[in-house]
Amino acid sequence: MPKAPESKDACIIDRAPELVLSGCVATFREWNVEQAWLFPPSVLDLVPEGHVAHFVRDTIRSLDLTEILKPYQTEDRGFPAYHPTMMTALLLYAYCNGIFSSRRIARACEERVDFMAVTGMQKPDFRTVSDFRKRHLPALSALFVQVLKLCQRAGMVRLGHVALDGTKIKANASKRKAMSYGRMKEKEPELAREVAQWMKAAESTDKAEDKLHGREKRGDEMPQWIANKQQRLEKIREAMAALEAEAKGSPDNDPPPKGGGSPPPEKSAPAPSDKAQRNFTDPDSRILKTSDGFVQGYNCQLAVDAGEQVIVAHDTTNQQNDGVRLPSMLKAIKRNTGRQAKELSADSNYCTLTNLAETQLRRIRAYIAIGRQKHGAKAAVTGRLGTRKGNPIAVMRARLLRGGHRSRYRLRKQVVEPVIGQIKEALGFQRFLLRRQSNVRHELGLVCTAHNLRKLARRAARPAAA
Repeated sequence: MPKAPESKDACIIDRAPELVLSGCVATFREWNVEQAWLFPPSVLDLVPEGHVAHFVRDTIRSLDLTEILKPYQTEDRGFPAYHPTMMTALLLYAYCNGIFSSRRIARACEERVDFMAVTGMQKPDFRTVSDFRKRHLPALSALFVQVLKLCQRAGMVRLGHVALDGTKIKANASKRKAMSYGRMKEKEPELAREVAQWMKAAESTDKAEDKLHGREKRGDEMPQWIANKQQRLEKIREAMAALEAEAKGSPDNDPPPKGGGSPPPEKSAPAPSDKAQRNFTDPDSRILKTSDGFVQGYNCQLAVDAGEQVIVAHDTTNQQNDGVRLPSMLKAIKRNTGRQAKELSADSNYCTLTNLAETQLRRIRAYIAIGRQKHGAKAAVTGRLGTRKGNPIAVMRARLLRGGHRSRYRLRKQVVEPVIGQIKEALGFQRFLLRRQSNVRHELGLVCTAHNLRKLARRAARPAAA
């Protein structure tokens, strides 16, 4: 006699997948999550054939990863490490999907089949992902040039017109952890007096407790609230010394040794401005003004080709002004692509005599606004600059007016600003994870590499879609 089913669900699984509804029989595909597979599928079958996971994985395997593989050849290791090529593909695929946190990347390796198709079902933990990124950050950022070369070979980079713009991205630090030099000068002696009083009180308390409890008894430790004040005083003094070193123009930003030092210089060094600020969490970041207020962050420069919005150069600085970065960005375009752009568009922040002379020297036809563009205006030519005939700014003013509504300057809004929106909104990269300017520059390189990989994958999918 057959055994009765234990539950209604078990009965449904054992029977044919049918359901009677109002006299009609509805048939469904069998759903049995406990079903064992006789032969495991290939990871290539986890996602569709044209999925971007396959493209990123295969593209990374075709790149030159010598700088990443080299350290593993000379070091003694115990258990074999995850393959560096797989880890590189994993990081860049995560960045292509707007996932930047190492914990979120590790979780995706366990939960998402598209990540399993990249890693081959391997599941590195978040510490492994984080350590790999920190160890090979410069080499990972350098892959930007190799991916850009692939875009060039695919015909996506023509350099007929390049748009340049900057955007402010928040640092991994709070602007409330910054202090101005003037505030430091007020706070430092106040904290010093307070700490000295507490140290004196603690010393007298220790002597009294020694008499009461004996020298071998506990109770003579410095209170935590005194230690915290002492640490804050040391941080303020270190930040003041760094700001003073920056004001002197000295490359050495280390504070002077305690307990004396070299005699004062004969000529008094310039003191930093009272408004000069330094952040205790990320000292390289600065408070920068944006359209939405002030942020503690960095100024990220992007040069984008007008063909298919491929980023051809990038840079990161902590300066508010965009204009000073134009010469270095032009050099980066030439260094990354092997040739220079024919045209360049940029907003009024880049309109200086030095920049106009630089574009003329490099034989680049520039379209740089000399003032803020009013809504509905033909071109950004408002303002009093460039009124003298023969002045380079006057020449630029005439060039913009001559183009009218068809001015090449209008390409800037169609080229570089959408890319900034794609990075900050579509990918969700609105705050750096790393600290210090050298690290965030490489982190931006990873984001730009992921952006170009997305563009390259979309280009590769066009014939299949057609």
